[in-house]
Amino acid sequence: MAIDLHSHSTASDGSAEPSALVRLAVEQGLTTLALTDHDTQEGIEEARAATAGTDLELIAGTELSLEYDAGGMHLLVLWLEPGSGPLQSRLATLRQWRNRRNEQIVAALTELGMPMTIDEVTEEAGSGSVGRPHIAAVMMAKGYVESIEEAFEHWLAAGKPAYWSRPRLRPEEAIQLALESGGVPILAHPHTLNINRAAEMADLLTELCKAGLVGLEAIYSSYRQHERDGYADLARRFGLVPSGGSDYHGSYKPGLDLGRGYGDLVVPDSVLDDLRRHAANP
Repeated sequence: MAIDLHSHSTASDGSAEPSALVRLAVEQGLTTLALTDHDTQEGIEEARAATAGTDLELIAGTELSLEYDAGGMHLLVLWLEPGSGPLQSRLATLRQWRNRRNEQIVAALTELGMPMTIDEVTEEAGSGSVGRPHIAAVMMAKGYVESIEEAFEHWLAAGKPAYWSRPRLRPEEAIQLALESGGVPILAHPHTLNINRAAEMADLLTELCKAGLVGLEAIYSSYRQHERDGYADLARRFGLVPSGGSDYHGSYKPGLDLGRGYGDLVVPDSVLDDLRRHAANP
């Protein structure tokens, strides 16, 4: 089996349409793919329809950006079925916050001498929700930067001149909403928390586990093997499932392949089995 539990399509900030993402997953030999677009599930229906006639299992999910002062905290929610539910209902509000922030970023870049319009960014995004990678792509197209990475490094990342924050869910609230909605909450790419002290990480995980956290993303594309092993050990110490995925964004993350990361990503079958036990509708 080949598994990828973290991917993005044009429904948020990936470059591949949901159906194209499914075709790529089949070509890559994946047996299970989780579609986890930011703050939306708009791509799930198209992706699920594209699995017809294939052996690919599609897991419906989303990725939430959470309120956390020290760094970037993201929560993957797997087995979250589109439709009615506590978290599903909040996604519309989250997208509204995201759209307002995009307008602020575009205005800031224009004031900084890199004029663009929100319409240009929306066109870049296509039918999906707009995110910073789309803004970075427009910056590239206009010759303001040479790469997506440069756009973030100098302008769009936290603390940079064109960065704007937006309202976010608190971690405990997001976890509770995920559980009430039948989903499985997983702390994504923990390195973005910017925590370097073991005691501080332990305190945070203790609180998140009390709230109902199920997994921690240990098998991640940019991690070296010793980092994957370290995060997996950390997850097990707190009774969490060491999850994994590529965080595929297509051309917005050059060189990173679906299901393979940078060539050495392997998510064990046991991860899927362990997470599935916590799903309301596996």
